[in-house]
Amino acid sequence: MRPGAFTPESRLTELSYFFPAHNEEANIEAMVRAALLILPSVADVFEVIVVNDGSSDRTLEIAQKLSEQHPNVRVVNHPVNRGYGAALKSGFEAAKYEWTFFTDGDQQFDLSELNHLLQALGPGTDAVVGYRLKRRDPRHRALNAYLYKTLIRILFGLKIRDIDCAFKLIRTSAIKSVPLKSDGALISAELLIRLKKRGAVIREVGVNHYPRVAGEQSGANLKVIMRMFRELFALAGELKREEATSAQDSSTTSASDH
Repeated sequence: MRPGAFTPESRLTELSYFFPAHNEEANIEAMVRAALLILPSVADVFEVIVVNDGSSDRTLEIAQKLSEQHPNVRVVNHPVNRGYGAALKSGFEAAKYEWTFFTDGDQQFDLSELNHLLQALGPGTDAVVGYRLKRRDPRHRALNAYLYKTLIRILFGLKIRDIDCAFKLIRTSAIKSVPLKSDGALISAELLIRLKKRGAVIREVGVNHYPRVAGEQSGANLKVIMRMFRELFALAGELKREEATSAQDSSTTSASDH
């Protein structure tokens, strides 16, 4: 948690918080301890889930030790690295409480700013998603993100300021109602696209973003980027097929009513 006072103004009855971790041995303990400090102030009942995505360092060992020490901490383990999307899907599947909150495992966000998301909750809200007020990443990553967001808007009409900002609070039932397919970096876009198509009410809130202080980024890896683009165009084709099937089913139902 960053320095400064934290005064929660809203509370949840239940909250599942998780973060994916791939070779984050230098960050994971601080992430879990920050969650254990902050979450009791915002939720009556909560859990912290660490999704270890095939780490080759001590990430799993540290996570398991923390889970033994704290009953609110659970570990979901991928024996081999399956990708960011697969890690998020495992977190979504593991979440058992009414609301799901997730971040990345690299300490680039201040968990106490979850309160900003809570303040934005209103009647009928299904999700509150953060957008980085100032992105603290290398310039080439910011450029990639801009081009990616533009392509998403063209292909799917999704108008979200910061699609991949890993600071999202979503009603768990809404997440579990959509069939997520991506195992790579497209996962956040796919989740928001599918939620929007189902009429979900999504609000946006600005949050701070901090430089990574330990560990290494993998999101700019060429292999990761190419996988994301393959999944992007596959998703576009799949959604078109789903729309065509839905339209055909509606037409068949309408005809049978006459």
